[in-house]
Amino acid sequence: MADGTVRIDGTTLHLPGGVQVRFKRTLRLPETGTHPLPPGLGDFPVRRVEDYPDTAPERMRARGGVMLPVYLREAMWLHFGGTTEPAALQVGVGKVCAVSGEPWSDRLGRDPQNYVALPRQPWLDGINSGKGTVRQFVAVPLGLGATVEGQVTGEEVWGGVQLQSFPLNGERLAEWREAQRRIAEDRAVVRSARPTGGYGAAFPMAAPPAPGAAPGGAPAGPPRAPAAMGLGVGGSMRQEVHRDVWPRGSWAEEPAGRVFVHLVTPPEWRRITGEAPPPSPVDRAAYTRAGLPWFHYYDQDAHDLAPSDALGSVRPVGDWLGDDHEPWQEPSPHQVKPLGDAPGRPVGDGDW
Repeated sequence: MADGTVRIDGTTLHLPGGVQVRFKRTLRLPETGTHPLPPGLGDFPVRRVEDYPDTAPERMRARGGVMLPVYLREAMWLHFGGTTEPAALQVGVGKVCAVSGEPWSDRLGRDPQNYVALPRQPWLDGINSGKGTVRQFVAVPLGLGATVEGQVTGEEVWGGVQLQSFPLNGERLAEWREAQRRIAEDRAVVRSARPTGGYGAAFPMAAPPAPGAAPGGAPAGPPRAPAAMGLGVGGSMRQEVHRDVWPRGSWAEEPAGRVFVHLVTPPEWRRITGEAPPPSPVDRAAYTRAGLPWFHYYDQDAHDLAPSDALGSVRPVGDWLGDDHEPWQEPSPHQVKPLGDAPGRPVGDGDW
C-alpha cells in the first residue's frame, strides 16, 4: 500500500507499510490496584464512514475514516499482530499521543517518543503510565471532561482514536529486507501476538446484521449530531511501552498513511449502519470465577519508556461517572498465563 491508502479486511485495519491493527473488546479492570493483562473477547466490528453518506453525521463524514460501536465504560485494546514490516505507529486519543501525552503531530519524536515501534510492540492496552504499566482505555462520552483529551488539553473537540504509520526509510528498509531474506530459513520475522485461545478468542462477539437489514445498508432518516465518544482511563495493568531501538533517522520523515477511528454508541451504530451492535460486555467476575485465563507478558530485551507528566496525572473515568460497582474477583495464580516473545476497499481520509 505505497499509495497511502488504508483498507479494512474483516475487522482488521491495514495501514501502509504492512501495519495491521485490530480493536479488541476486553474486561474492564477495577480502577484501584495493578492487574494482569485482561483477555480479548473478540474484535469490535469496523465500518467505513463513507459507506453511509445518508446517515453518518456531517462531522464524521468530514473527518472520514472508520467507526466502531462502544458501550459506556467499555474497555478496549489495540492488537498489532500480523504487522509484516518494521513501522512506527502513532496512536492518538482525541489527538493526544497515548505514548507521550504530547499534542498530535505529523512528525515522529524521540524526546519524548511519540509512537510505538512495531512489530516489537505486540499490543497497546492503554495510555503509557510508565514503570511497566499502562492505564486501560475506557470509553466515555465527550462533554464530561473525563477523556484523556479533556484532562490534558482542557477541551473535548476530537474524541475517537487516531492512527498514523511511518515505515523505515528506503535505505533502512532495503537493508532489513535483505537481512530477512538471508535468514528466512532459520528465523521468522518477530511477530508477537496474543494466543488464539486466550487473548482474543474467549468469547466471540461479532454482531450479525439486524433482521431485515440489507448488507451494508442503513435505515432511512436524516443524519444528526452523534453521541460522540472518546477514551478515558480505567485501571492499571502490567504492560511495557517499549523504547525504540532503531537508530535515529531510520524512519521515513513523512507518514505513509493515517486514519481517524470514530467511537459511536450502540444506538448510533444501529441508526447509521442498520446493524445490531455487539452484545454488552462480559461480566468480569463471572469470567474469573469460570477459571478463564488472564495474562502476563515479558520481553527481557525490551526497555520501558518513562511516563510523561501529562499522562501520569490523568484520572480514571470513575471520578466522573461514580464508583465501579461491578464485583471483582482476583484471578488465582494458575489463571495468569505467561506470554513469551513471541485487502478491502480503501478507507477515505478527511480533515482532522
